Amino acid sequence: MEAKKLKIPEQKNATALAPTLRWALGVGFTFVLAFFGFLFAYLPGFDHVGQMASAIVLAIIYRQFFGYPEAIRKGITFSSKKLLRFAIILYGLKLNMDIIFQDGLMLLVRDAGVITFAILLMMWLAKLLRADKQIAILAGIGTGVCGAAAIAAVAPILKTKDEDTAIGVAMIALVGTIFSVAYTILRPILPLSSIEYGIWSGLSLHELAHVALAAAPAGEAALAVGLLAKLGRVFLLIPLSLLLIFLMNRRKHIQKDRAAKIDFPWFLLGFIFMSLFGSYINGNYVHISGHWMSGIATFTSWCLTAAMVGLGLNISLHDLRTKAWRPLLALIITSLCLSFAVLFIV
Repeated sequence: MEAKKLKIPEQKNATALAPTLRWALGVGFTFVLAFFGFLFAYLPGFDHVGQMASAIVLAIIYRQFFGYPEAIRKGITFSSKKLLRFAIILYGLKLNMDIIFQDGLMLLVRDAGVITFAILLMMWLAKLLRADKQIAILAGIGTGVCGAAAIAAVAPILKTKDEDTAIGVAMIALVGTIFSVAYTILRPILPLSSIEYGIWSGLSLHELAHVALAAAPAGEAALAVGLLAKLGRVFLLIPLSLLLIFLMNRRKHIQKDRAAKIDFPWFLLGFIFMSLFGSYINGNYVHISGHWMSGIATFTSWCLTAAMVGLGLNISLHDLRTKAWRPLLALIITSLCLSFAVLFIV
C-alpha cells in the first residue's frame, strides 16, 4: 500500500513537468531563432537590416516550411507578450528625460508635429487605398514614434492581433532600413550642414538604429543631435499611449460595450519608471557602471528580438499577400512625404 501511495505524487510531478518543459522549450526556441538572426545580421546586406528584422524574417520563413510549433505554443506566446512588455520596460533606460528637457524642447515640438503628421497621413492613405486599418495605424505609430517598440507598446491598447503586430513590425523594419541607407547615399549632395542632416535623420527615420545608421557617417555631432531628436519621439510615446487609452475607452463607452473596456497597460509605468531611473537616479543616488548599462542594453535587444520571433511565427505568407501590400504602399508614401516635409523645416 505504501508503494502505491508513493507512485501517485510521482505521476503528478511527471504530468506537471510536461507543461513547464514545453513552456521552457517555447521560450528557448524564440531565443534560438533570435541567435540565428544575430548571426544573419553579420552577413553582407543583412548587416544594414539588423538582428531584430533578420530574426523576424527567419521566423516567418520557418512558419511557411514547418508550420507553427503547437507543442510549445505557451512558451512562444510568453515571449511574444510577457517578454515583449519586459523588454519595453527596460527600453525606458534609453530615454534620458533630463537631456530632452534641457536641450530638446524645441525639437520636442517638432517631434509632436512629426507624430501627428505620420499617423494622420497613414490613416488617410489607408482609407484611400482600402488598406487594413489595424496594420495601418500600427505602421503610422511606428513611423511617427519609434518603430517596433512603439508598435509593441500600443498593440495591447488597440487590441490588435499578433499577426497584425508582426506585419507592422516587419514593414517598419524593411522600409526604415531602405530609407536609412538612402539617406547615407543622398547626404553628400544635400544642401544641409552635418547638424541639420542629423536633425533630419532623427525627426524622420523610424527606429533608433535607423537614425544611428544614417547619422553616424555625418560625424559625432550629427549623430548626437539625431539621437536627441529621436529620443524626443520616444518620450512622446507616453502621452500618446495615454491618449489612445482614453480614446479607446471613450469609443467603447459610446458603443455601450463595457466588457471590452481597455485595461491600462501597466508595463508603461515600468517604462516611465526606468526612464526616470536612468535620467535622475542613476549617477546621482546610485551608480551603475557603463559596462552594466551596456549589458542591460544588449539583454533588452535580445529579449525584444525573441519577442519579435514569437510574433513572426504568427505570420503566414498568405496573410502578407492579402493584407500587407496596401498598408506597405501607404507606409512608403507616408515615409516619403515625412522625409520631404521634415527636410524643409530643419
